[in-house]
Amino acid sequence: MSVNLLEVQNVKKYFPITAGLMLKTVGNVKAVDEVTLTLKEGETLGIVGESGCGKSTLGRMIMRVLDTTEGKIIFNGQDITNLEGKKLRRIRSQFQMIFQDPYSSLNPKMSVEQIITEPFYVNGIASLKEAKKKVGPLLTRVGLKESDRTRFPHEFSGGQRQRIGIARALALNPKLIVADEAVSALDVSVQSQILNLMMELKEEFDLSYIFISHNLAVVKHISDRVGVMYLGNLVEIGDKDELYQNPFHPYTKALLSSAPEPKRNVKKEKIILQGEVPSPANPPTGCPFHTRCPKVMDVCKEIRPVLKEVNPHYSVACHLYQ
Repeated sequence: MSVNLLEVQNVKKYFPITAGLMLKTVGNVKAVDEVTLTLKEGETLGIVGESGCGKSTLGRMIMRVLDTTEGKIIFNGQDITNLEGKKLRRIRSQFQMIFQDPYSSLNPKMSVEQIITEPFYVNGIASLKEAKKKVGPLLTRVGLKESDRTRFPHEFSGGQRQRIGIARALALNPKLIVADEAVSALDVSVQSQILNLMMELKEEFDLSYIFISHNLAVVKHISDRVGVMYLGNLVEIGDKDELYQNPFHPYTKALLSSAPEPKRNVKKEKIILQGEVPSPANPPTGCPFHTRCPKVMDVCKEIRPVLKEVNPHYSVACHLYQ
């Protein structure tokens, strides 16, 4: 039975809003608000939601690029929420990130060899000579040539640059990779190649993924479970097949109804949500979705629903099921 590699417990990330000459805090942007989830070893968890829902902020907190305002992040049984300096650097080699933009995530002044060996240097894991020996096999494994090690990022296409980013993420043999919109900047044909490569690498290197994307089809292709975020909150999480075929939360239903249907003869009901997404600087009381929900009840305006298991290993935060 697989064990939890990652546990995110009631994490919040608030960014202060300041005003006046003294920069007094007058409010907070609640980017992530009490999110709880787990990731098992060897699992891929997809995180979806509209732009601005907090999914990338959540990924950066898991990576410890951003500190949490509240809550805990437990990785491989160790609380990493407040680790700093050498203690954080020692464990950070076990979780790496693939960034959205393959153009800006690579240093244009560094060769491919320097980019891939840098993690070894930063973490003090291997000598430069030993690190250089690993560059060739990593490049060939991600679909590039060993001779590419002397070239620079501007000499590659977007898909090739993302392969370099993947090789860099694999260099330290991590247990977890957080992929933040890893294919959204690529052409559709290249997206499928990168996704298939990531799935192959997952099996070969015994990886676990947090895969963040706004593309529902991409998330379905690569994920084992899927979590849906809205306005900094996790509103539904569970097995991907169950979520896509029989979603519970009204927001998830609306989100899936808006996705293009690849089969010609299949017709599905479009759910058109009214109004705009509220500002995370001034979220509504009660359920964060109640201002746009077609099934809103009085209780939704007053009491915030919590994630509750409605099926085995499947949870929803909605008063319709509580």
